[in-house]
Amino acid sequence: MLNIGLIGAGRIGQVHAQTISNHSGTRLAVISDVYQPAAETLAKKYHAEVARSEDIIADSAIDAVLIASSTDTHSELIEAATQAGKAVLCEKPVDLSLERARTCLANAAQTGQPVMIGFNRRFDPNFASIKQALTAGEIGKPELLSITSFDPAPPPVSYIKVSGGLFRDMMIHDFDMANFMMGEAPVFISASGSCVVDPEIGKAGDIDTAIVTLRYGDGKMAVIKNSRRAGYGYDQRLEVLGSDGLLQAQNMLENTVVKSTTDGVVSAKPTYFFLERYMPAYAREWHAFIEALESDSSMPVTLEDGVLALTMAEAAKQSLDTGMPVRLADV
Repeated sequence: MLNIGLIGAGRIGQVHAQTISNHSGTRLAVISDVYQPAAETLAKKYHAEVARSEDIIADSAIDAVLIASSTDTHSELIEAATQAGKAVLCEKPVDLSLERARTCLANAAQTGQPVMIGFNRRFDPNFASIKQALTAGEIGKPELLSITSFDPAPPPVSYIKVSGGLFRDMMIHDFDMANFMMGEAPVFISASGSCVVDPEIGKAGDIDTAIVTLRYGDGKMAVIKNSRRAGYGYDQRLEVLGSDGLLQAQNMLENTVVKSTTDGVVSAKPTYFFLERYMPAYAREWHAFIEALESDSSMPVTLEDGVLALTMAEAAKQSLDTGMPVRLADV
């Protein structure tokens, strides 16, 4: 049984508390949060202790740390935990600053401790099935990838101001998914974006609608579409066109009922909240992390993967600002 320390008791921390507690090989031992009442409430629910983050990291009885705190703390906590001999699963992104993330990567690598970045969508059963089919060559060589990721409603502007922007906060999942599906990073990144959902987001210096095109060395391409608003629900679709066929992952619906009448055919809407859509993926992600630790094998999503996705987010921002494609190697 591995003893786990959870740093961060907010919304995503609560998700991870559940996955840790539900796993037969892990025990949620201790929780910290800058807002102590949140840590205390979550600790009471899962029969855990409450401690400061630095004390969790220093505790020799803690085998691994899950970092679900604010993004601006991620690099520092990864470094501290790995230097203390802890395995780490950290939520995305690694940092808001690409330079700081690269420093974190170098420092963590020196410790030799395993670090996994929480790109949970790789573990969604539907997307994972597409990846397996691609690897097996079921549609030949992939030529065009399309990723649709629309949130049901924009977050508060107060969150936008500290999120790092749409590319670092939202589309970073899709950058990683593109790397996962294609098996490599693109050569060029082109981005266009605007603010059409909420003018306050624009006043905060961000966009709420974006399209990014990725171009690879052998000519294949990927298109990522993001919007902060889709009133019908949480729209998460993926499609890969290959030389011998097509693979698609459609939305998860609220139910599977389809009504067919002379007036038309009606089905349910997509699930509305990200937890409804991805809770199974979070559980599979935690299982993969523990399996890698127990088998002493490589993490399925590495700190390098996290830095690469952040590099792509930076390239997209540069392309948006300049109106020109950006070579990823130049970022």
